[in-house]
Amino acid sequence: MKAFLNILMLVSLMIFDLGFSQKKNFDEDAQKRNISQLLDDFNRLAARADYQNYFDCFAEEATFIGTDASEVWSKKEFMEWAKPFFEKGKTWNFTSLKRNIYFSPDGNFAWFDELLDTQMKICRGSGVLEKKDGKWKIRQYVLSMTIPNEVADEVVATKSPMENPLLLKLRKP
Repeated sequence: MKAFLNILMLVSLMIFDLGFSQKKNFDEDAQKRNISQLLDDFNRLAARADYQNYFDCFAEEATFIGTDASEVWSKKEFMEWAKPFFEKGKTWNFTSLKRNIYFSPDGNFAWFDELLDTQMKICRGSGVLEKKDGKWKIRQYVLSMTIPNEVADEVVATKSPMENPLLLKLRKP
């Protein structure tokens, strides 16, 4: 029994030390700079209609969620949808105004939210990133339009005729 407790204590100390050393070696400020650079490049690449490099920012398993309720796309689907815009050089130009970045305890995942200056006025970008082979990739990106509370009723009235059929469809069991 004493040997079992000694082994259990040794294993516990090893796990604690492993967790501590991972955290100790994690430079949060440097990782925030790396992620901010990726997201800023991501926005600049779209503005320059650089199709290949823009989509290289995404992980292969990525999901893009757009402003329309129907827009939930795999990376491949988003690439197909966006290709004509990139080919014509008629893409989007977003600039981050304010960004927050957070990390998982092991430092391999991060999530962010940011306010964006866009042709649609202020939008919100949010998402999840994963660090693989030392490089951050976007796993999920969500683009949302912001709606000032003072005009929310007007916006709901405007979009209701378009979204009511979708609501009925989605509510069906």
